[in-house]
Amino acid sequence: MKYNFDEIIERKNTNSLKYDFAAERGKPEGLIPLWVADMDFRTAPCVTETLIKSAKHSVFGYSETKKDGDYFKTVRKWFAEKFDFEIKPEWLVKVPGVVYAICNTIKAFTETGDGVLIQTPVYYPFKESIEANGRQTVTNPLMYIDGRYAIDFGDFENKITKNNVRLFILCSPHNPVGRVWSKEELTKMGDICLKHSVIVVSDEIHCDFVYNGYKHTVFGAISEQFLQNSIICTSPSKTFNLAGLQIANIFIADSNLRKKFKKETVKTGYSQLNAMGLVSCQAAYENGGEWVDELIKYIEKNYKYVKDFISVNLPKLRMSELEETYLIWLDLNAYDLSDPELERVIVDKAGVWVDEGAMFGSEGKGFIRINIACPLVVLIEAFNRLKKALNSINTNKNPNIMKG
Repeated sequence: MKYNFDEIIERKNTNSLKYDFAAERGKPEGLIPLWVADMDFRTAPCVTETLIKSAKHSVFGYSETKKDGDYFKTVRKWFAEKFDFEIKPEWLVKVPGVVYAICNTIKAFTETGDGVLIQTPVYYPFKESIEANGRQTVTNPLMYIDGRYAIDFGDFENKITKNNVRLFILCSPHNPVGRVWSKEELTKMGDICLKHSVIVVSDEIHCDFVYNGYKHTVFGAISEQFLQNSIICTSPSKTFNLAGLQIANIFIADSNLRKKFKKETVKTGYSQLNAMGLVSCQAAYENGGEWVDELIKYIEKNYKYVKDFISVNLPKLRMSELEETYLIWLDLNAYDLSDPELERVIVDKAGVWVDEGAMFGSEGKGFIRINIACPLVVLIEAFNRLKKALNSINTNKNPNIMKG
């Protein structure tokens, strides 16, 4: 490969949430951190070079991009070429992050007490955002069938009609279960939402991480009706490891929806974005395509290693097929451990920091989410630790095995 994804980069003492905040998060020091969704790779060189050039300019005043200028043209080209989704200048609303956009959407299109629908187990800030803004979380649990997740469309519509649902937060591709929703699945959900006047906010932040045999469909690209009834949330932050630069591109085709969304942004006191976020996004989308292609091949290699390792060494553990993202979803329910016992095995015995499945909803009990966007040697060490810890568990759950 042209780019070195095997490089071990020292991230300790860099104000890294992933590496420097174990104690603050109630974890012991020295764990292998495979939890929060940022990568342990350097961003694309074209981004670094652009940021260095901008830093050398040494003026960091208020920054903006022109409506139909180079920034917009670069974003438009990326989505047109990769997803056959053509955007217009007036659709683009730039904000510091996708979760920020989701919170704005909740406030703009629902009232206190309204229902907001999510599909659990799902990215936990969805529920936090709903409840922090005084709305009601309504869940359409995904069906777990033979290790793969599917949508219960009957329950989806029933939950909408019985719970005064005004907004649906779609996670596409889905985090954490690893599904790329097909065009047919998206169409069924979109039709139900149109039927019941439910606005769709589609979190598509992981759209670039789709692997061989799968295709990401932008929700708003399916039909004009879906486009006019949706807020499409995107960002280069996952793809290029830019979360700390706080930049997201939100596409809102309907002028009324866009006006209401922007009104909520004004209420927050937010105007111009992070200057470095703007230049990094443009550089990434202009010249980072080759880097992304190699990144995805590397993560696919990591996934194959994990899949083969589990098959040989941890046969009781089940892993959902990874169709997208760099986050694998593992089912440990066959070990019959309580959540505290499971954490004790993984953290104290294996020395690995993961995201416990229950944080994504009650349907995630007994699961864990692991970030595999790291050098392969790190995964090899982590999974050998997990093997030793999990295989030491007495199948009869002798309480002594859980001590010390």
